[in-house]
Amino acid sequence: MEHTPVHAPPLVLTIAGSDSGGGAGIQADLKTMLALGTHGMSVIAAVTAQNSLGVQGYWELPGEAVRAQLDSVISDIGVHAVKTGMLASGPLVEIVAEVLAATDAPKIIDPVGVSKHGDPLLAPDAVKAVRESLMPVATVVTPNLWEVELLTGVKVVDEPGLREAAEAVLALGPEWALIKGGHLPGDPTDLLFDGEREYRFTAPRHDNRHTHGTGCTLASAIASHLALGEDVPGAVAKAKDYVTGAIAAGFPLGAGIGPVDHGWRFRA
Repeated sequence: MEHTPVHAPPLVLTIAGSDSGGGAGIQADLKTMLALGTHGMSVIAAVTAQNSLGVQGYWELPGEAVRAQLDSVISDIGVHAVKTGMLASGPLVEIVAEVLAATDAPKIIDPVGVSKHGDPLLAPDAVKAVRESLMPVATVVTPNLWEVELLTGVKVVDEPGLREAAEAVLALGPEWALIKGGHLPGDPTDLLFDGEREYRFTAPRHDNRHTHGTGCTLASAIASHLALGEDVPGAVAKAKDYVTGAIAAGFPLGAGIGPVDHGWRFRA
């Protein structure tokens, strides 16, 4: 019996922290990539001990371990898109930024600074490195409002403030800024801006507290759709649809905040 040659799906790399509870981080990224038809690969920058109640601790990996993982994947397999999440410390941010600067694939930077429960995930020295080294190599940066304030000093209190936030983030060097406005009053609105073109994405607000992993999932979905051939606005639109469905299907886990459902389309 003759076999038809099998071709690899688009290749997406996540550089982030491991979430032992499975709702965010590397685990959420790989689930998202699989759900959207891409092959997910991972560089683990930190290991967290966390569950539905919060983050009990985290440990960053040595810089040489992060660099070795990056070199292994990129030199042999290659990438069609890259997504970064929790990078923990300044030295790790610098290593990742240096490698990504030499990579042609689109780069989605999720500047993770705090967990869903309010636990810090970024050392103070890393904020400067994210601002000065990682932002300039980004294709799309996806900060929430707290991360916007951390990186730029701009505090957004209403929807009109999203534009000022986007301009402040773009001043740090990325090609596009996606400002996530879900924590503002009213219908959730995200603003995508490249300095000239502006797109607003709205979605229904689901009455579901189980939203752990939304930021990781959105950034990974954008990276996946870029790897599949979408342009940036198209990738963000499709990623938003996927995340909105995942939030609606989020389920309880443990005694605290449960995760979004990365496999909701398999059960729809």
